[in-house]
Amino acid sequence: MQVILDISRLLTVAHRPAPTGIDRVELAYARRWAAEPEGRCTFVAEMPLFGFATLPRNMVAELVTALEGAWLHGGRSAATVARRARLALPFGRSALVELLRRPAPKAFLLVSHRALERPARIAAMRRQGCHFVPLIHDLIPLQHPEFARAGHADRHRRRIATTASLADAIVVNSAATGEELTPWLAGRPIPPPIAVAPLGVTPPEVEEPPVALRPYFVALGTIEPRKNHLLLLNLWRQFAASLGPAAPRLIVVGRRGWENENVLDMLERCAAIDGLVRECGALPDREVASLLRGARALLFPSFAEGFGLPLAESLALGVPAIASDLRSLREVGGAVPDYIDPLDGASWRNAVLDYARPDSHARRSQLGRLSGWKQPTWADHFAAVDRLLEVLVRQAGGARPPHAPAATLAPGRAAAREKAAAMDGLGRDEIAP
Repeated sequence: MQVILDISRLLTVAHRPAPTGIDRVELAYARRWAAEPEGRCTFVAEMPLFGFATLPRNMVAELVTALEGAWLHGGRSAATVARRARLALPFGRSALVELLRRPAPKAFLLVSHRALERPARIAAMRRQGCHFVPLIHDLIPLQHPEFARAGHADRHRRRIATTASLADAIVVNSAATGEELTPWLAGRPIPPPIAVAPLGVTPPEVEEPPVALRPYFVALGTIEPRKNHLLLLNLWRQFAASLGPAAPRLIVVGRRGWENENVLDMLERCAAIDGLVRECGALPDREVASLLRGARALLFPSFAEGFGLPLAESLALGVPAIASDLRSLREVGGAVPDYIDPLDGASWRNAVLDYARPDSHARRSQLGRLSGWKQPTWADHFAAVDRLLEVLVRQAGGARPPHAPAATLAPGRAAAREKAAAMDGLGRDEIAP
């Protein structure tokens, strides 16, 4: 099956010093299919007001290499490549139309949630013969709107509604996400097949940093309400009062997000935690891996997660983790981490103080359990995706997606009508309201 992979997100985040989890996923997909034979995949991206267009394969490969280097070591060279790719998009409009006219079965993969709130463009791709396969990362804005930015719950509802009405097959990052999505598919006479494909982790090889003067812990992830940084900062204020300079340190890694007034006030103005808590912002992957390698543990007290990449990354580096007791995190960590309710401040306090001790029995026990943990790999992820595409081919029997229009005119006029419909449907006249 011919894959058409949307990489629109990569063109808009190439300037970032470090990626989010969804950025990493789209990069992994671009890397995988850029390494496939040329006829296996076509890369596309969205142009504002005009819809999807193809990108030159060599330019995508260059972007992948630039992003990997920038997000591993730092630097902004990828932004230049992304800018050139955006300038090349208008020249890929007719190439996409020609591709869609070919009779071979095609799958349109959208792995970043981007454009899911604009169903008309996706519907237009299906009308031209593409089976639509999105990757759903989570339903957090719907289940926990209090943790989302204003209006984001409605936006995500449109995304999930698009998935429910148009997806021919679906990839999810965890069984927990799949179960949360299933009720949204109840209106379909035959629900689309779903592949549970855990996300891969490939942490960089780094040396463990020199022994710190004081034991420290790392909190990794965007600073946003659902990550529960406030719990940790209040704990460290207690440590400052009870232990003073002897308290362990906390290193907060991640860019600042939204709705964070209380957390930011503490980071910027709480004198009690000065010298005990350090905010590092977004860091390149090598620096993050180095910090984790020297930490007593990753602290991950999140209220909700679709997968939990920081947990997988920490365990892949051989670093213990203390994590929220969430089903999705138990899928990732199995029996290895110590799990605590994100509201149980006393248990978090006791666990941190225990892990900070050089003779911590709990930490030593977790290190022992780590030897039996299986790291999720991108090879396993894409094997599950490939099996899903094979199922889609067998079910479709090479046919167009359901409800896709079939030409009824004479061959010459049908081709002309189809090309005109493709240009119109993928362009300015099919922008979702």
